[in-house]
Amino acid sequence: MANILIADSGSTRAEWCLINGDKKKKIVTQGISPYFLNTIEIEQLLAKELKNKLKEHEPDEIYYYGTGCINPENAKLVTKALKTTFPKAKITVTHDLMGAAKALCGDQKGVACILGTGSNSCYYNGKKIIKNSPGLGYILGDEGSGAYLGKKVVQYYLYNTFDPDLMDRFNAKYNTTSAEILDAVYKQPLPNRYLAGFVPFLVENRGHFMIENIIEDGFNDFFFNHLYKYRESWIMPIHFIGSVAYGFRDILKDMCDTYELQLGRVLKNPMDGLVKYHKQKMITG
Repeated sequence: MANILIADSGSTRAEWCLINGDKKKKIVTQGISPYFLNTIEIEQLLAKELKNKLKEHEPDEIYYYGTGCINPENAKLVTKALKTTFPKAKITVTHDLMGAAKALCGDQKGVACILGTGSNSCYYNGKKIIKNSPGLGYILGDEGSGAYLGKKVVQYYLYNTFDPDLMDRFNAKYNTTSAEILDAVYKQPLPNRYLAGFVPFLVENRGHFMIENIIEDGFNDFFFNHLYKYRESWIMPIHFIGSVAYGFRDILKDMCDTYELQLGRVLKNPMDGLVKYHKQKMITG
């Protein structure tokens, strides 16, 4: 029986699941963003964090769903790294939005959204993505994402907008300076991941009106700039996936109720849904 390796990779974290019959082996590695890592760096990451953990179970097929891979050049870059690491495997590389759509909708129609380190959305007809609101990345877009919300936290801190209590809590938690923050954002690698690292501050301080405003404003920006652009949003269930969506699912429910939209599934990550999808495809062909 073929060994199938499924990968779901965001910018921060990648989850891998090797399927052999009814047996499953899950491995977590660093996230792989082809916007920030080149082929050599991805190969080194795979060799260090993945390949040796698979041991004798070399995959025959790999289905990789990853951030940034909607760009054909990025998909080629990741494919090359995977092919070097697993030369005998049949490799399919596509973007994380397709992974989210399959995990959330299966073979059904729906609107699928990602709210993790970054954000994205699409209308999925049960087989393929028909419409996609453009993902502009953490500088121009990513509304409602961890990077977007984290950027707001940093702005409130650097502009001294937080009240004294929140300023004290921020300083106690992060013990950083404005110079260190600006250096991390403008000069260091993976600034989107750095910004998303401030989301726990929002989680830990729920109930404070400034914190609730940051979260609600971020989600409102996502709804307005993305979901409202799909005619299907008003007649289809809207599903969400990602750590940010799952962590603030109460606000998503309230917003969908307010705007009379149908909230569908809210999942923390897509792996279980992808495993179910691919196992079903193995049975049905």
